[in-house]
Amino acid sequence: MNTIIKIVLKSTALLISLTGLSGNVCAQSTAPVNASEILQGLEKLNTLGSVLYIAAHPDDENTRLLAYLSKERNVRTGYLSLTRGDGGQNLIGKEQGDALGLIRTQELLAARKVDGAEQFFTRANDFGYSKNPEETFSIWNKDSILADVVWTIRKFRPDVIICRFPTTGEGGHGHHTASAILALEAFDAAADPKRFPDQLKTLQTWQARRLFWNTFNFGTTNTTAPDQLQIDVGGFNTILGKSYGELAAESRSNHKSQGFGTAKTRGSAIEYFKLLKGDSVKKDLFDGIDMSWNRLDALPGMYNYKPKVEHTQQNIEKLILGCVFRFEPNAPQNLIPRLVEICKELQPSELNFRETPELLTRDQEIDRWKEIKLRETESLLLACSGLWIEASAGDYIGIPGSQIKLSAQIIKRNPGDVALEKITYPGSRDTLTNLILKTNELQTFRHCSVLAPDMPFSNPYWLNEKHDAGAFIIRDSRLTGTPENEPGLKVSFYLKFGKDLSLKIDRPVIYKYTDPVKGEVYRPLEILPPATVNISEKVFVFDGADAKTVSVLIKSNQDSVQGTLQFHTAQGWDIELKNKTFSLPKKGDEITLYASLKPGKNALNGSLTANYSKSIQRIEYDHIPYQFILSDAQALLVQVDLKKAGTRIAYIPGAGDEVAACLKNIGYSVTILSDELLATEDLGKYSAIVTGVRAFNTNKNLPSFHDKLMEYVKKGGNLIVQYNTNSNIGPLNAKMGPWPFTVTKDRVTDENAEVRMLVPQHPAFNFPNRIGPKDFEGWIQERGIYFVGEHDKNYQCLLSMNDPKEKPLDGSLLVGNYGKGNFVYTGLDFFRELPAGVPGAYRLMVNLISLPAAK
Repeated sequence: MNTIIKIVLKSTALLISLTGLSGNVCAQSTAPVNASEILQGLEKLNTLGSVLYIAAHPDDENTRLLAYLSKERNVRTGYLSLTRGDGGQNLIGKEQGDALGLIRTQELLAARKVDGAEQFFTRANDFGYSKNPEETFSIWNKDSILADVVWTIRKFRPDVIICRFPTTGEGGHGHHTASAILALEAFDAAADPKRFPDQLKTLQTWQARRLFWNTFNFGTTNTTAPDQLQIDVGGFNTILGKSYGELAAESRSNHKSQGFGTAKTRGSAIEYFKLLKGDSVKKDLFDGIDMSWNRLDALPGMYNYKPKVEHTQQNIEKLILGCVFRFEPNAPQNLIPRLVEICKELQPSELNFRETPELLTRDQEIDRWKEIKLRETESLLLACSGLWIEASAGDYIGIPGSQIKLSAQIIKRNPGDVALEKITYPGSRDTLTNLILKTNELQTFRHCSVLAPDMPFSNPYWLNEKHDAGAFIIRDSRLTGTPENEPGLKVSFYLKFGKDLSLKIDRPVIYKYTDPVKGEVYRPLEILPPATVNISEKVFVFDGADAKTVSVLIKSNQDSVQGTLQFHTAQGWDIELKNKTFSLPKKGDEITLYASLKPGKNALNGSLTANYSKSIQRIEYDHIPYQFILSDAQALLVQVDLKKAGTRIAYIPGAGDEVAACLKNIGYSVTILSDELLATEDLGKYSAIVTGVRAFNTNKNLPSFHDKLMEYVKKGGNLIVQYNTNSNIGPLNAKMGPWPFTVTKDRVTDENAEVRMLVPQHPAFNFPNRIGPKDFEGWIQERGIYFVGEHDKNYQCLLSMNDPKEKPLDGSLLVGNYGKGNFVYTGLDFFRELPAGVPGAYRLMVNLISLPAAK
């Protein structure tokens, strides 16, 4: 939320600009605030300290520590996650890559609402598991990501920095180690005017007092030590009625896509800290740091400082303490006059640009803290007044250049002297109201605005341009670190408290509706093109010259949409579209157009693009706000020398993947086996059954069908089990095959790692497709994950591979002949490679499906 506060004192009008973050996916316009949260906010006003926690991914953060720092120590707390978690797995759906990163971004923001910290990111893309920081930096471009970390430190200006992982590798993941290396370098670089000087056009250098490593005891890795700084963060917050262990669990359980639901803990919990840089400490993270208002008097050059109001800082502190002592949960409005006085005291100083740089820096630091506390005071003033303010649209879609119906609502639910002076709508003149707000009387104002013709479409800002594996492209440096977009439309409410305090409150325009089951549901306003175009498949795989049908769904986002659909293809492809023109009379109308596509004699692999509008991918889960991604309407075109044996197969869904759709794309008839079908179907009609990723982790009923599946294999069927995890996150207790084997955390992260066939004569490499080294070219992100370790002698390991300078791993592909059929466990990344159109992955998967039955 962008807020401008105008304070009028006698004949002097002073304008203060406060900038806060309110993204385009706000769950509600005005978050409810109870008496406990008001009291917590009042106590926080007198604490002028800050701490920044740094790690690599969503879910790396120590939520118990963040909650303790934010709500017990009352310091401004931030979490810098270098990535958005795009390269992880997804336990709740099919989204991978950028779409998964968008989900995990929102899960982090939901976590921060619980533990009270702020959220930041760099431009780094999570390209998947990395085994060392050297590989990580070679893909990320170390200097670019370091610049983002420095930017965040210079902007947030923490007293203390804490990293989750060490520089020495005990954190395992190469991204983890890289995050610590960057934190260590950024600690010094942020204070050096010679490092990233372009940032100093808008920011100042900053030297944090100290940098810690929050050591840990994870599994068999214990990095804590008796001589490290120890702090008990397991206390009970009497104001909120929860321990920090309880708050941590609520926060961490928002990471649902990673299966991180966490039990609440209560009682003492010791965190350990090792000092890496900066001042030494004896008892506390903040030893020697004055976090009272007195810190502003101690800034450099204060001996020359003559405040406009004598003892301003002391006045502020006394006013705040008075609010705390006089707070009545049943009558918070009694604090309104004192909060207004605090706003007056929080005026920024009149900067004298003839001062020395040292004095100018001092004044700017004073104003920075006043700005932060003014923003907090404003929120408390609204809460104590019982003000609920909201701006909504009549539809969740807006089209540039078109009209949009808006509703502005306000209600003051506590007694107090508050007036609504005017409302400003986007693209319109002010609407004067001069309305004295009566207690508990809802005021509704309606307005029609016209959106600017050149208004940009809604889209996550880091996904506006195509990016490589290392980093997103962010053209506007002001967006660096921000978790999400600013709202596309805002409505401004001008309020007056008493006689001498005016506030300008911006509210994002949202859409809300009533669901018969969920009740009132909020969703962001979407600025979209007049129509969206979605191609039926992400990849079209051709195993010959036969034509395939391409279906294109066009959906109108406004009335009266007409157009002509055109395609652009890679060289050598023939496409015939019978009906190019379309007309959609009403908003929400859809039409599907069909084209015939086939490769010519000299066709090259490439892409098919619909040159009419953008494609939209919608992401809808109950635990996060509605999300979507706009991108080019495009599909991959891939030719594969592919032979198949058998056409009818079945698929048992797991955590979510696109493998079944990819198998349909190459001509298989695929039946999705629900638990009900598994119980009743004659499985013998399927030449193969494939389980989705993590199927045995996510489907609790699947073990009950083990005997039936083994009987299917025994009679000549092929059962292909894709990877499952065996960890605390996804415990694996089920028996999957006819004989025992263990699933490990072993993986090969180098997608170009050499692949060696251990049994070259095996049918998996010879029928119906001859597999060779070329089939392992062009793989993406990694070779495979969660390989087999120990296994029964009846199984054969067919492949060997390893990352550079590591021992060979033989557990990526395990096959056992059981009766007449074949059981296969594979950790190979088919769930990534098939949707990416990797030819060799298709050929090998077809071979596994086609393994011949024993005679």
